[in-house]
Amino acid sequence: MANPGALLEPLIPSLRRYAYALVRDHDAADDLVQDTLERALSRWYLRRDGGDLRAWLFTILRNLHINAYRRGKRQGAHVPFDMAPMPGTPATQEAALETRDALAALDQLPEEQKSLLLLVGVEDFSYEAAARVLGLPVGTVMSRLSRARQRMRTVLEMGRATLLRRVK
Repeated sequence: MANPGALLEPLIPSLRRYAYALVRDHDAADDLVQDTLERALSRWYLRRDGGDLRAWLFTILRNLHINAYRRGKRQGAHVPFDMAPMPGTPATQEAALETRDALAALDQLPEEQKSLLLLVGVEDFSYEAAARVLGLPVGTVMSRLSRARQRMRTVLEMGRATLLRRVK
């Protein structure tokens, strides 16, 4: 049986070329060739006597490359720790306060305006559908909705003005 090192050594340049063509990085190509040679030596007993050694090595190299590619896809790109962006989430306090203010303003509306505003503004009912639900003519729905929206604006603006006076 021939010395494995003597059989493998002449094939290293072609393995390096192929590896570089796959990964387009000299260091990564050298690592891939080294992994290929390690795999071949550790599994030398699996090689078929009289089989094409070159084809066997290129198959190992290609399979290692595909496995690394798939692993990289699953794991994502490697980013050095000092270069990684800090994880962040957008602040939600302002949105929560705006929601609280809107609900408080909604509670200050008369029930007929509140119901209508919720049907049209939140539940996305058409004016005609809201009129059917409330048993009102469409014109009445439109005028009450206009008054409800105006009252909501007024209540919200008064709340902001009060808040600004407290801050100053």
